[in-house]
Amino acid sequence: MTRHIPASIALVCCFLLAIPIASALISARAASASKHFVYFGTYTDHGSQGLYVSAFDASSGTLASPALAVAAANPTFLVVAPSRRFLYAINELDQFRGQPVGAVSAYSIDSASGKLTLLNQVSSLGPGPAFIGLDQGAKFLLVANYSGGSVAVFRLLSDGRIGESTAFVQHHGSSVNTERQEGPHAHATAMSPDNRFVLVADLGIDQLVVYPFDASHGTLGQAQVVKTEAGAGPRHLTFAASGKFLYVINEMASTVTVYSYHPADGALTPIEKVALLPTGFTGISTAAEVVIHPSGKFLYASNRGDDSVAVFGVDPNQGTLTLIEHVKTGGKTPRSFAIDPSGEWLIAANQDSSNVFTFRINRESGRLTSTGYSIEVSSPAMVDFVTLEGRK
Repeated sequence: MTRHIPASIALVCCFLLAIPIASALISARAASASKHFVYFGTYTDHGSQGLYVSAFDASSGTLASPALAVAAANPTFLVVAPSRRFLYAINELDQFRGQPVGAVSAYSIDSASGKLTLLNQVSSLGPGPAFIGLDQGAKFLLVANYSGGSVAVFRLLSDGRIGESTAFVQHHGSSVNTERQEGPHAHATAMSPDNRFVLVADLGIDQLVVYPFDASHGTLGQAQVVKTEAGAGPRHLTFAASGKFLYVINEMASTVTVYSYHPADGALTPIEKVALLPTGFTGISTAAEVVIHPSGKFLYASNRGDDSVAVFGVDPNQGTLTLIEHVKTGGKTPRSFAIDPSGEWLIAANQDSSNVFTFRINRESGRLTSTGYSIEVSSPAMVDFVTLEGRK
């Protein structure tokens, strides 16, 4: 006997069956609407014209051919605001507007193309800026002037432009290497997780300088100094995911030093030092970049000379490091690399071979596997991922 299903019940059934299909379609459309870009800071004395942008396929790890995002002079290091509406870059110069200083530039980001529009440009207050970063509230910009051995803080305006300087400190001294450490060379800054301290790595004087930070006014208080190993040349620094440990890459010694961080007063206590170069390496090499994986489980550091990335496991309780592997970056002088927010991809920028390679990250082991994908970028100095879907 044939049973007839009432029309109302049939309609409900069709509706319920359609829900997962509709949800899948919405998810697919949302994924396809995501815009993933990679920005490249460059040196412009070997054919580059400024900052470049490449579309990034987060499913395959491929990069589109880079396009000029904006013409600029030596925009070697950059940072993107959390809103993803603005990008800030240093201009690594020793002369700007007739003065012995570098510059800092603010740009708005076009969400469709990734192209940049200059908002304003100001003096970095010292020659040869090498690093730019934001405080945790993204209200202030911090610049390390390498050649000048100084640190400057700038207020950020609501329209993205760079406002007045709120703090400036000049470092003094020297260290044991008379060629590289004849004077101070502030190389990078890092904000403490609670936004109460600015930590500065100064390669020229072998010091980590810790400044109390007033997040309301952007001012710096009385510094405390942590001396590193003589001749080590601290370059970049990054916090563990927990905020309990600080990792400092030493350019000249090709090492990473692990410090225990004390948030109450910003004090640092050294825990261990690990070598970055493979056992038996006898050539010339200097360390460059250090990055913690988004999971907090792994640390990556680059070697310029061995032309590799060293991969370490991170002990979450002790902060200590265990070597996993060394992986060649596919070119010469990996000055910079970056890990995408998902933790699945690493992009290495090889400055002296003007190429960029993509690696897949095993999120269980931390190991890197080359995808075989590469693009040409003239003299790449810095890499940064930006996802523009749903920006505020």
